[in-house]
Amino acid sequence: MFSAGAESLLRQAREIPDEELKKFCSRVSKLLQKEDVGPEAIDALQRLFLIVSATKYSRRLEQTCVDLLQTTLCSPACPEQLQLLCAAILRERSPCDSLRLSCEHVQNARQLSLVASVLLAQGDKQQEVRSVGQHVFRVLESRQPEGPSPRPLLPVVTKVIGLAPGALQEDQTNLLSKRLVDWLRYASLQQGLAHSTGGFFSTPRGRQPGPVTEVDGAVATDFFTVLSTGQHFTEDQWLNVQAFSMLRAWLLHSGPPGGPGAPDTDDRSELEGSTLSVLSAASTASRLLPPQERLREKAFEYCQRLIEQSNRRALRKGDADLQKACLVEAVLVLDVLCRQDPSFLYRTLSCLKALHARLCGDPACVRALLPVAQFFLNHGEAAAVDTEAIYQHLFTRIPSELFHSPMLAFEFVQFCRDNLPLFGRSLGILKLSFPNLFKFLAWNSPPLTSEFVALLPSLVDAGTAVEMLHTLLDLPCLTAALDLQLRLSQAASERPLWDASLRTPACLEALRDSRFQGLFQHLLRAQAAGTTERLAPLHQLLQPLAGCARVVQCAEAVPTLLQAFFSAVTQFADGALTTQLALLLLERSDSLFQVPQYEARVHRVLSSQFLVLCKLHPSLVVELAKELLEFVGSGRGIHGTGSMLTSVVWAIGEYLSVSWDRRCTVEQINKFFEGLEALLFEVTQSRPSATLPKCPPQVITVLMTTLTKLASRSQDLIPRVSLFLSKMRTLAQSPATSSMHGEEDAGAVRTRATELLNLLKMPSVAQFVLTPSVEVSQPRYHRDTNTALPLALCTISRLAEKEAGLLPG
Repeated sequence: MFSAGAESLLRQAREIPDEELKKFCSRVSKLLQKEDVGPEAIDALQRLFLIVSATKYSRRLEQTCVDLLQTTLCSPACPEQLQLLCAAILRERSPCDSLRLSCEHVQNARQLSLVASVLLAQGDKQQEVRSVGQHVFRVLESRQPEGPSPRPLLPVVTKVIGLAPGALQEDQTNLLSKRLVDWLRYASLQQGLAHSTGGFFSTPRGRQPGPVTEVDGAVATDFFTVLSTGQHFTEDQWLNVQAFSMLRAWLLHSGPPGGPGAPDTDDRSELEGSTLSVLSAASTASRLLPPQERLREKAFEYCQRLIEQSNRRALRKGDADLQKACLVEAVLVLDVLCRQDPSFLYRTLSCLKALHARLCGDPACVRALLPVAQFFLNHGEAAAVDTEAIYQHLFTRIPSELFHSPMLAFEFVQFCRDNLPLFGRSLGILKLSFPNLFKFLAWNSPPLTSEFVALLPSLVDAGTAVEMLHTLLDLPCLTAALDLQLRLSQAASERPLWDASLRTPACLEALRDSRFQGLFQHLLRAQAAGTTERLAPLHQLLQPLAGCARVVQCAEAVPTLLQAFFSAVTQFADGALTTQLALLLLERSDSLFQVPQYEARVHRVLSSQFLVLCKLHPSLVVELAKELLEFVGSGRGIHGTGSMLTSVVWAIGEYLSVSWDRRCTVEQINKFFEGLEALLFEVTQSRPSATLPKCPPQVITVLMTTLTKLASRSQDLIPRVSLFLSKMRTLAQSPATSSMHGEEDAGAVRTRATELLNLLKMPSVAQFVLTPSVEVSQPRYHRDTNTALPLALCTISRLAEKEAGLLPG
């Protein structure tokens, strides 16, 4: 993050009022109008850039100031630093309706690149983009070999073809393809001249350049590439580097599959399987090729050379990092070449197979494995390559060993998301590897949550749903276990940062304890085991880590992931799977890792999803009668907000009916009634304690409503529930209840008890209201006051009120 000084400057820039900004713009305008623009103007422009870039919304600048910024940018005599600042400020204000810039009369390459950057930042204005592209190519075409360097214009070309792929004409495409061939293949092998300091000993002999070298210090004997090293570089060497940086984008633009030089679709499969393709590809270097095909050939040679150079041992860390980056880009370019022209496929396969074998044994280059896997995913079938072993290594070893690398984690998950349609038979390996993928999620939950929300529907199926739900609920526990695993790792220099204030010697010892080895191994497994383990012993052992920031962040992500999981599962869950999931929700509601606020957040999701499962399969209540009675009888759901218990009790009252399941009997209704009655008595008559905390009022009202519903279906119970409701109404009026629950909550309980008592005075109407038929459940019965349900409620209310003497008869 920023230092304290930088944070202070940013805060001042964000908080500057509009009036002060207006005055400052006036001062900048005066400085820009001077004939001799000096350091004071540069300092003012730097401050103005900080102000406009420090906020995510656009700051209003005086039109005079904006006009002067444009004039200064287009002035040929203006210093380059001043032009850079003007362009940066104008880009930050994009899109801008008052812009009057034009690049038509700008001939200097560097100045043109700055003006074009402002114009292209205005948005997807196709005509403007085409105009910029055409002018840039006119400057490129008119440039003499000894003239100014075209380097500043190449990023503009890349931006133009990205915004408007059809902006360039065929002759312009061929021109740049020819130039790219020259820059890629024929750069000088001699280092550039050092700038002379003019000293007494600066003799021509002392300034003679030497040859460029490889990253390992050996003298380069092959053509120059981005991985060639030296003290100073020539202009054509810099163009070589820039040409490679835009090569992939240009190939995708200039040579799509089916374009010039690519075989017809009908003939492609025969070409891929033919040895003639190898022979014809080998002979292309000896005959004249069209510009685009020649560029592909030179790009292929360039990438092959980069792969060879990446195998050298770099002397400097910076060169080693550059090797990895160039290796990734080289493989991506080869992938494009093979998609555009299958004749390259057989020339590439042996090289990439050897590269894959080398990368598998080098943990430092693991990020380069993803583009290699992407290549085999795209071309494995055409090349008859068995890709399962590649994916097996990718999905099992990498997440287990390198879950703590944030960049790798993001790229890995993106790779999985982007290639879901291409996995085919290998999708099974991906699904079975979800415990390993969840290690990325557990360690990097804030940036990866949205990615996994999108990925979850493709990972879950009927065979892994139950195990995946257990894993999601144990995700914070997994984070704590991964933390311990890293603390025990030998490579101390590679350990990521964690909260040093946490002392976990007992946790570390437990990780080595043979009694808990099986549980840790299950939690840290690489693939789906097909079984589940009760991890409650680990929850207690890992409790010292529950306050760790990374664990808390992971716990905050779990509710969102649970929502995504259930949204996917409910699309295909049958009765058996729904029963398993409902049982799991009951079991796990009181078996969660105790992270602050975690249980309450998870209970909100589990309770709502329990109702969704019951709505999908209403017979769940009858089928799980024993388990639901045990859950209600244990009183486990009273803790906290009681959301899980509320949902279970509501589901019993809603679905324990013959209208939903013919197997429902009076005996079952009576059993549930007795269990719920005992629970309601316990929570209302007992004083709150550690074992029996204060019951939330919504639980009490739902219990009363459910008891009334059950009594309406077994009318022998009406006297009992009426008596109980009368007592509840009296209890809710007592000062002790008001002091314990609050006046508002006590009033809600009292009102609900009165409403239910009034309803039970006419049992037939109570049954009609509390157990409506499917027709009555339709929305029109609740919207239209002339239909049966509102009319019945209105009638019973008036009759009950008259009987009680509340209204004149």
